Amino acid sequence: MVQNTLEDVFGALRRRPDVEAPNLQAWDATDRLLLETAADRAGAGSNVAVIGDRYGALTLGALATLGIRTVRVHQDLITGERALRNNAAALGLDSTPPEPGTGKRFEQLPLGKELLTGADLVLLQLPKTLAELDHIAGAVARYAAPGAVLLAGGRAKHMSLGMNAVLERHFGSVQPQLARQKSRVIVAADAREASGPEPVPVVEHLAELDLDVAAHGAVFAGPKLDIGTRFLLTFLPAMPAAGHAVDLGCGTGILAAMYARQNPGSVVTATDQSAAAVASAAGTAAANGLSDRVKVLQDDAMSTLPDASVDLILLNPPFHLGATVHAGAGIKMFEAAGRVLTPGGQLWTVFNRHLNYLPALERLVGPTAVKGQNPKFTVAVSTRRSSRQQGAAPRPRLHIWADDKG
Repeated sequence: MVQNTLEDVFGALRRRPDVEAPNLQAWDATDRLLLETAADRAGAGSNVAVIGDRYGALTLGALATLGIRTVRVHQDLITGERALRNNAAALGLDSTPPEPGTGKRFEQLPLGKELLTGADLVLLQLPKTLAELDHIAGAVARYAAPGAVLLAGGRAKHMSLGMNAVLERHFGSVQPQLARQKSRVIVAADAREASGPEPVPVVEHLAELDLDVAAHGAVFAGPKLDIGTRFLLTFLPAMPAAGHAVDLGCGTGILAAMYARQNPGSVVTATDQSAAAVASAAGTAAANGLSDRVKVLQDDAMSTLPDASVDLILLNPPFHLGATVHAGAGIKMFEAAGRVLTPGGQLWTVFNRHLNYLPALERLVGPTAVKGQNPKFTVAVSTRRSSRQQGAAPRPRLHIWADDKG
């Protein structure tokens, strides 16, 4: 391995294949603070696990600065997994665990026993939701080595006392540290003995849809029906029956399940970047007897689906990248829809009314009509141009707006 300092690591990091823009970077002050805090506790014999590493800053920084040879890492988003591998290659690493004494490597694993067994130091970028934090903290307490320490870091403005309370369910000692550069680390130790079986996804019945919804901790909106999806579902009777439909950014798979129920002759793919979302969508399909027609796929904006292979796409796009309000995620999904839709195929999209997505949908997919609006949301349908029309259209230059107020 090339010998790297922390500055070498941070300087080499990129977000690809995730959205890249001048105001978006692949590491933040929390990554630095976690690694500096870990340096006071780690030694050559430390067994380190990393959770929530966004683009590889924690994993590669730990290998560069903590005097350790291997790291096990869990990332919920497939874009984070791929970015870590890309960044590792740029720094002279690969992800194959080494033979003893042959170099420094990392191993990407699901959250659970294999990731955490024997770990005495766990580095965590705090998740957005308390449900996800509860799942992670419970897994660390259950599987990590006796005496293990969890270092949980985040941007101070996004941290809450509720996070301390969640950690206190699983650890006898929870000590928030002083903030630095607007980030803070919580040191959790003295794990409480886990009792009972491992937690399973929450399943709730949505009476308004007569649908059982499964949700793992990291999934957006949990087992609830978010208001954008609710509005898009009011247009379900107007959507065409498709041979192959996709719920893009599926979350818990509500759109996929409702479309499959309405169109029993269709095959539906529920796809998301998030491992927790894909597992949730699979659980929702199973809970409603739809597993034979709703297939799940963890992927980055349908990157593994062939061109012109899908007849219909349903999309409630995110308008955040991490904590930043940014249109790039939606634009990336529109580009993907333009590639995978068959000529004449349709993209049905719901988005906040203040977002000026209509020109981008016209450019990247095809003719776009507003199907409905309420005080908060717009629903639009875009029809994929024919090959001849698509070839005649000028190649668009994307102008992605961003706002860091989020």
